Amino acid sequence: MPRGQKSKLRAREKRRQAQSKAQALGAQAASAGEGESPSSSPGSGGASPSTLAEGSPQKSERGAAASSAAAISCASSGESAMSQAEGSPSSSRAVPSSESSSKDPLTRKVGMLVQVLLHKYKMKEPITKAEMLKIINKKYKEHFPEILRRVTERMELVFGLDLKEVDPSNHLYVLFSQLDLPDDENTSEGMSFPKNGLLMPLLGVIFLNGNRATEEEMWEFLNVLGLYAGRRHFIFGEPRKLITKDLVQQQYLEYRQVSGSDPPRFEFLWGPRAYAETTKMKVLEFWAKANDTVPSAFQARYEEAVRDEEERALARATARALSRAMSRRSSQR
Repeated sequence: MPRGQKSKLRAREKRRQAQSKAQALGAQAASAGEGESPSSSPGSGGASPSTLAEGSPQKSERGAAASSAAAISCASSGESAMSQAEGSPSSSRAVPSSESSSKDPLTRKVGMLVQVLLHKYKMKEPITKAEMLKIINKKYKEHFPEILRRVTERMELVFGLDLKEVDPSNHLYVLFSQLDLPDDENTSEGMSFPKNGLLMPLLGVIFLNGNRATEEEMWEFLNVLGLYAGRRHFIFGEPRKLITKDLVQQQYLEYRQVSGSDPPRFEFLWGPRAYAETTKMKVLEFWAKANDTVPSAFQARYEEAVRDEEERALARATARALSRAMSRRSSQR
């Protein structure tokens, strides 16, 4: 067979395998919670995620919510090892593995390593490359870069955690929250572990929808992630309680009635802690990465994020100048 024809056949087969894997991962993520999946959650009106992009001047930016949800879903899917994370149901009710993932040893190793890393994060312990190689079995050493890449992506997109090598000479790695959470809250029972991973996507939905997202838009996004009102998720708990009570009480989200709406409709905005612990640029960078693009691709939101960064920098400079002025006055007394 001519060499060119062989190359085409190989390329076609790789595309087919990639498509099959993506479909399997998407189906698996959709079944991540307990029980049967309802067609939609209360408040969603049964609308499909694609409706996020319709009838909006920023439809490409709003439509990114659906595509980002799909990306996060694929990253969150995995074998039963993932369902053994903190707060998961018993093994008898673990998330069923797709045939493709169960036959992929690298996917199984990724799930094992994610489970250990979550424990390390909760215990505030670092991990070395040698420890990770021991977990995945040294016979997979040559595949370690690929396994580490998948693990890093999953920790970021699903749990809102960055895996960083803090000591290259000793190959020491530490997990950091993407939110600037106080030390005493990083592993508290309140919100941050592992539920803070859902915050970045939620803040992104709000930001991309013009700094306010209707309840319908929020549920459209959550449904794509396999999260439904009234159905407990093994990682995030009961979604309605999480987004309308827990995150609101902790001041990460604001949940309020749309002014003048009759019958009453509700919307979500960023809460004061969200503004204090992250920035619009950080959230936009998260969404850009989930969409395999750059922040400037979301032109209107990017310009807004740049202005926000400039305003924050000016506020910090002003605060420092005032502090210095007050110090000088005190010293002159």
